Amino acid sequence: MKNREPKLIFITGGVVSSLGKGLTAASIAAILESSGLNVTMIKMDPYINVDPGTMSPFQHGEVFVTEDGAETDLDLGHYERFISTPLSQKNNFTTGQIYDAVIRAERAGQYLGATVQVIPHITDEIKRRVLLAAEGHDVALVEVGGTVGDIEGLPFLEAIRQLRLDSGRDRTLFIHLTLLPYIRTAGEIKTKPTQHSVAALRQIGIQPDIVVCRTDRAIDESARKKISLFCNVPLDCVFLAEDVESIYELPLRLHQQGIDERISALLNMWIRPPDLSPWEDVVRISKESADVVTIGIVGKYTHLVESYKSLNEALVHAGIANSCRVKLRHVDAQELEEGKDVSIEQYDGVVVPGGFGVRGIEGKIQAIRQVREKKIPFLGLCLGMQLAVIEYSRHVLGHDGANSTEFRLDTPYPVIDLLPEQRALRDMGGTMRLGAYPCKLLPGSNAFQVYGRELISERHRHRYEVNPDFMQELVAGGLVISGTSPDGTLVELVEISDHPWFIATQAHPEFKSRPLNPHPLFASFIEAAKRRHQDRG
Repeated sequence: MKNREPKLIFITGGVVSSLGKGLTAASIAAILESSGLNVTMIKMDPYINVDPGTMSPFQHGEVFVTEDGAETDLDLGHYERFISTPLSQKNNFTTGQIYDAVIRAERAGQYLGATVQVIPHITDEIKRRVLLAAEGHDVALVEVGGTVGDIEGLPFLEAIRQLRLDSGRDRTLFIHLTLLPYIRTAGEIKTKPTQHSVAALRQIGIQPDIVVCRTDRAIDESARKKISLFCNVPLDCVFLAEDVESIYELPLRLHQQGIDERISALLNMWIRPPDLSPWEDVVRISKESADVVTIGIVGKYTHLVESYKSLNEALVHAGIANSCRVKLRHVDAQELEEGKDVSIEQYDGVVVPGGFGVRGIEGKIQAIRQVREKKIPFLGLCLGMQLAVIEYSRHVLGHDGANSTEFRLDTPYPVIDLLPEQRALRDMGGTMRLGAYPCKLLPGSNAFQVYGRELISERHRHRYEVNPDFMQELVAGGLVISGTSPDGTLVELVEISDHPWFIATQAHPEFKSRPLNPHPLFASFIEAAKRRHQDRG
């Protein structure tokens, strides 16, 4: 399909938050891409933060980092896992960014003395950014964050209402995701919340073209007809998004109901039938594999697993690559720190992921010591690599008190220290080492064998690095520095050669793993975990 102007599909959500707008949007995008379309995705977040980079994971879940270094909403991780289009800073923007741009323009005199208002100035900036991100693609799916009825989301809803007016019905489509709650005492599903949610949209001038209903069970035809009647949506435009065992099953379920045919008809575009066989293979392997490995993730955000969303999915992808299912067990590092009886040996492999702050650090170091000494496959990510270096310095090199200056400024052995360019910075947001950076691998190392080439690129999000002053001593003490920046000044990967599988990276490779293209580092880690599981019987 060759279009001069992209088609715009807007996805809104109603009734409650956390319904899965991002997954629904990504699933539709996967279907359309499988039909031969060039698809991109956009997330509009109504919060006033400029980006989620300074937000607590308990507040917002994971911060996803793009190739160009944008700190974005975790839904962009869903987007990149479902479609092949690489996303960037322009694919995610917030109320904070919109107001900042408009105020800067006003201060520069660009509005020629006009009174600056939400309409048209804020809504015009939102529309400008949507069209900019959609440019060059056949279709752009645009997710509006939050829930219909939230006061902070009104400018975004008004902007997409205007975009339909500007672009016409054959270029725009409104999809509304809503909840059908099951009332156990009554023994029935209720459609009234959906009716009210659509009514709230219609009050501001948006009539959904398609309604997708989240539910934990099948519904009868009478419920669909009621939704159709009271929401003013044709019956063949009411779809179900039932709970699924694997999120990668959702594109298959939506296609089986014919959502791509309705989208094609409503947008007046011809598309070929989608080839979803790769997704069918993913679902089949994830469901039918007999082998199961159990991975322990030792972290500090274990009470909100969304904090490790990309990591969790990368491990699942690696299981698919090894024809096995992966069970994830999140271990609270603070419990290890407090001396609670937590067995690390029960796991087939252990991951220590990234994070910030001193809480749980000593617990993670204890876990790393156990996996090193007991020969359990280990993968360290970002902070996990830094802690692996600290643990090695303390218990192999004998540097008692070795630490990071992030946690102890007066440490006698600052094996991890602040990047020199970070020392004078005062702002916290958007100032870390962010985005893709090249790495040169050591020929003959395990990392080189995993990646299969000397020069790689991975995404980063950190302020601290291995202190170059200690690199020579670490190598002399047996730690293999298997990856560095091309100029050799920054440590990117470390490993232990006399260990079944012990690799740690300063990067976040989980951001680049895909169900259809699992990341090699995770695939190799799960392969080692599978061997341990089989050896243990």
